[in-house]
Amino acid sequence: MSKIKVKDGTKIYYKDWGTGQPVIFSHGWPLNSDSWEAQMMFLAAKGYRCIAHDRRGHGRSSQSWNGNDMDTYADDLSELFEALDLNDAVLIGFSAGGGEVARYIGRYGTKRVAKAGLISSVPPLMLKTAANPDGLPMEVFDGLRLESITDRSQFYKDLASGPFFGANRAGAKVSQGIMDSFWHQGMHAGHKNTFDCIKAFSETDFTEDLKKFDIPTLIIHGDDDQIVPIGAAAILSSKLVKNATLKIYKGAPHGITDTHKDQLNADLLSFLQA
Repeated sequence: MSKIKVKDGTKIYYKDWGTGQPVIFSHGWPLNSDSWEAQMMFLAAKGYRCIAHDRRGHGRSSQSWNGNDMDTYADDLSELFEALDLNDAVLIGFSAGGGEVARYIGRYGTKRVAKAGLISSVPPLMLKTAANPDGLPMEVFDGLRLESITDRSQFYKDLASGPFFGANRAGAKVSQGIMDSFWHQGMHAGHKNTFDCIKAFSETDFTEDLKKFDIPTLIIHGDDDQIVPIGAAAILSSKLVKNATLKIYKGAPHGITDTHKDQLNADLLSFLQA
């Protein structure tokens, strides 16, 4: 398996498909790079080099006890860029991965990045605060932590069969395979890593990171996202990011990389080719 070793000794797994302009994918919680396979297959076949890594503690990467925070995730991503000598890249993040993308640009700039994409992403801030009244209250994230500690396996099954893919909506058609894949990926992640990551994706404020975006940026979000509500996420991000293009998928849930993969793939290709 392809891996790099970052400065604290953690081994980061990555997959590297195709040739051409590099497109780098950062996955959501509690998933891994497998969650991007529909987009990677499609874009690699269109002449792009598609690279996706398993965040530390997720998938096939080391389950480090420490470093489960956005600064370290961004540093790991930077080390991947350096190790593979990636330039003129398109950096795309889904959900928590969108936070990783934002923090990477906030810390390292865009010298290696030509474009960015935020898909169902958590920025600028998920947590409700006095300055962010449309965010979700801390009780929501405390509840996620409690469910994770109580019965992590059942928790992931309930997320997949309910709000993540919108399977709890009338008329929804979500296959058992998609739901099983979510559970499978989640259970391959480290327990401590996924627990810590709840704080990382919910409490990290990416506002100043988004203000540093100086490249074309595509923001895509479903208006029926029950995990990361669009109002406090994509709508606000599109106002903070210069050169942002906002696309709203009507009636779409959080997990659009699976439920709306054909629409998403087409939009990503158009963005890459523009």
